[in-house]
Amino acid sequence: MVFDNPWCLLLLLLLIPAIVWYILKHKTAQASMNVSSTEAFDKMPQSYKVYLRHVAFAMRMLAIAAIIVVLARPMSTDSWQKSSTEGVDVMVALDISGSMLSRDFSPNRLEAAKAVAAQFIAGREYDNIGLVVFAGEGFTMCPMTTDHTVLLNLMKDVDCGMLVDGTAVGDGLATAVNRIKDGPAKSKTIILLTDGTNNAGIVDPITAAEIARSYGIRIYTIGVGTKGMAPSPVMTPYGIRYQNMPVEIDEDKLRQIASIGDGQYFRATDENVLKSVFAEIDQMEKTKLSVQQFSRREEAYMPWAILAMLLLGIEIILRYTLLRNVP
Repeated sequence: MVFDNPWCLLLLLLLIPAIVWYILKHKTAQASMNVSSTEAFDKMPQSYKVYLRHVAFAMRMLAIAAIIVVLARPMSTDSWQKSSTEGVDVMVALDISGSMLSRDFSPNRLEAAKAVAAQFIAGREYDNIGLVVFAGEGFTMCPMTTDHTVLLNLMKDVDCGMLVDGTAVGDGLATAVNRIKDGPAKSKTIILLTDGTNNAGIVDPITAAEIARSYGIRIYTIGVGTKGMAPSPVMTPYGIRYQNMPVEIDEDKLRQIASIGDGQYFRATDENVLKSVFAEIDQMEKTKLSVQQFSRREEAYMPWAILAMLLLGIEIILRYTLLRNVP
């Protein structure tokens, strides 16, 4: 039993002077009728009212004490649960170059990747997860956080055109490493998702992967795009038009990055394969478990409130019936 307002229990001290006053009052009380001797009444049987004359006062004190306990707001903590809560640090590095608008996924590669990544994040309740986006440069969209609602809201706003176009895989990976290297969890993972080859930026992807390895960060790489041709956005004098263009993913480089980062490379050719890739990563990067206790509190003032009402009710009934004073 714990109290939400324990300071209210100090009010119980006020009962002490009330009890002292009651005792002194009865010791110094004077009879309303004086007689020369009470010897004639010594052999008369004593009424039960003699023994009950202090009951009304005692019940009132107990009722006041119960009311004070109600004000202190008692709460029950008898129910304890043990749960595993230590998470993994995860940074998602998402390619947002113009080619991610290709429509070999529905509605395009970027939206499909965002939808699957959102499902993955929603299932990692205890993990610190962040988001880095990259095109011609890398940018931290959301630092690592356990507030996944904020992360998912920021992910909804991710779109192509936010950064200078290009595919700076090295810069995106280096930005993710910089954000995750000081994370609190022992296990750190980067999921790198791209649909092209490194053609921009200032950091070499292999160098970034070796830096990640030096910090003990595991890297999973995902190549997004069908094999062969795909409807891709092309700028024309009439605006953006979609034309079938060859899908070019530097799989050898992505495999090498994953190998250096002690992870794996996956090729996602459609939405279903992409979902299975994230599901496989989810299984391989299971949450590290550590026991932590949680207490579930429940309000426990009602029995005290009922007790106070019963005591007051009985005290009033006794005072005006069996224990009534006759002038």
